[in-house]
Amino acid sequence: MSTKLYIVEGLPCSGKSTAAAYIAKLTGGKLFDEGSADHPADYEFSAFIPDSADFTPEERRVMEEFAEPQPGGIVVKLSRLPGEIQSKALRYKIYDALDWETERPVMLRKWHSFAENAGDEAYVFNCVLLQNPMCETMMRFDFPPEKSLEYIKEICDIIRPLEPVVIYLKSTDAAGQIRAALPERGEEWLSAVTDYHCSGGYGRAHGLSGFEGYISALEERQRRELSFLKELPVKSVVLELPRSLDKAYRVLDETLRGEL
Repeated sequence: MSTKLYIVEGLPCSGKSTAAAYIAKLTGGKLFDEGSADHPADYEFSAFIPDSADFTPEERRVMEEFAEPQPGGIVVKLSRLPGEIQSKALRYKIYDALDWETERPVMLRKWHSFAENAGDEAYVFNCVLLQNPMCETMMRFDFPPEKSLEYIKEICDIIRPLEPVVIYLKSTDAAGQIRAALPERGEEWLSAVTDYHCSGGYGRAHGLSGFEGYISALEERQRRELSFLKELPVKSVVLELPRSLDKAYRVLDETLRGEL
C-alpha cells in the first residue's frame, strides 16, 4: 500500500507551511495547514460540551444545530455560536480549557474518524501529530516525556493503515528563525506564544520567562520530538534547517519520489 498521509513537523517558523504546500503539489495530496477550520483530524476553535454542562435547553438547542455528537457530550465550532453562548462554551474549549482525561478521548475519536473515512485520497498535514500533542502534554500539563510518547503512539496506531510519513524540519537556530519571522508575524504574536510557553505547566515548573524562556521550551520540545521519532511506528525523515536548505529539499524530493 502506498503512502496516504504526509505529516510535516518542526518548530515554529521552520518552514512547515511552505514544505507542506510543496509536498501537496508534488504528491497531489489534499493539504490541511495548521489551524484549518475543516481539518479532518483536528479541532480548530472548537469546544467539547459535556452532557453535564450548565446550559439551558434553548442554548443546547442552538448548539446542537451545529454539533458533532460524541459519547458524553457534543463538539461544537465556537465560531458558529452567538456571542453569549460562545462565551459560556469557551470554558470547554478543546486545547485550552479541558482536563486531559476529558480531552484525550475526544481527540483520539477524531483521529479514528479520519482514519476510517480517509478513502483513497492522499493527505498532507501540517504539524498535528507531534506539535499539537506536545503543546498539550508537555507545555500545558508538564507531563513526563514517556506520557507524551504514549499518547502520540496511540495516534500512530490509529493512522498506521494510511502508511504515514513524517517529514521533520529540524531547527539548528530556533531563535534566529523566530526573529527572522517577526516582521511578518509581529510582536503581538511573539508576546502571545512567549506567554503560552512560559506560563503553562512546563514553563512554570522550569521557571521560564521572556524570549529566552520561550526558546528554551522550544529547544527541549524539539529534543523530545526527535527522540520520539526513533520509537514511533511510522516512517520519518529529518531535514536539518536552515543551514542546508537546498540539500534538505533534495532529500525531500528523493524521499517523496521514492514513496510515489
